[in-house]
Amino acid sequence: MNPQDWWRIRKMGDGVTHIDEPHIREFYRCNVWHVRGRDTDMLVDSGMGVVSLRQWVPLVTEKPLQAVASHTHFDHIGCHHEFPCRLCHEAEAHLLAAPTRANTFADVYVTDEIFTELPPAPYLSATYAVKAAPATRILVDRDVIDLGDRQFEVIHTPGHSPGGIALWEAATGVLFSGDIVYDGPLIESDDPAEQAQYVESMKRLYDLPVRVVHGGHFPSYDGERHRQIIRDWLAGKA
Repeated sequence: MNPQDWWRIRKMGDGVTHIDEPHIREFYRCNVWHVRGRDTDMLVDSGMGVVSLRQWVPLVTEKPLQAVASHTHFDHIGCHHEFPCRLCHEAEAHLLAAPTRANTFADVYVTDEIFTELPPAPYLSATYAVKAAPATRILVDRDVIDLGDRQFEVIHTPGHSPGGIALWEAATGVLFSGDIVYDGPLIESDDPAEQAQYVESMKRLYDLPVRVVHGGHFPSYDGERHRQIIRDWLAGKA
């Protein structure tokens, strides 16, 4: 495997580019979203970090960039250390600053089996770890990430993780949902408190007049599918 072949790039419209790691199996493969803005660009998540994003995807170096963590699981923050401007919700800022194999869940999920082709040497699944990337801006609910001509509202969505966030652009109907909701098997715990948080997060996102949703995993989808996914999930909790 050559590092130049690790990343895949696809334009999605609305100034959004999808970046992902096709040699990771789909269930584990994080969607990385690049958003073009007038004054700065935005990156939502950064993949596993097994191959440099900045070195091999020139798009992310063309303008000043705000690298946002939808949450701090290993598959979403692996390249955050490569960017000088890093944003994270206050509930998980300590994890971005001091990630371990345990607190990023790498110790549970990272094995050779999550790949269809292993990353280039010197990668080893047994020693893989996310690098520290302390946040330069701490986010809270209803903060705004301003790209100059585009504004994204931060929506705190606990349930999948304590500091999970979605990013909502009301002007275009674009939602970056992170891992709280996407069109695939959702990951949730049995803890009653976390389940209650998850339900409230889903109800909050249901009411948004979304046109397109770009999730943390699996393909993007429209507003009708968004509401169907949440309705079906909530019905399963009744």
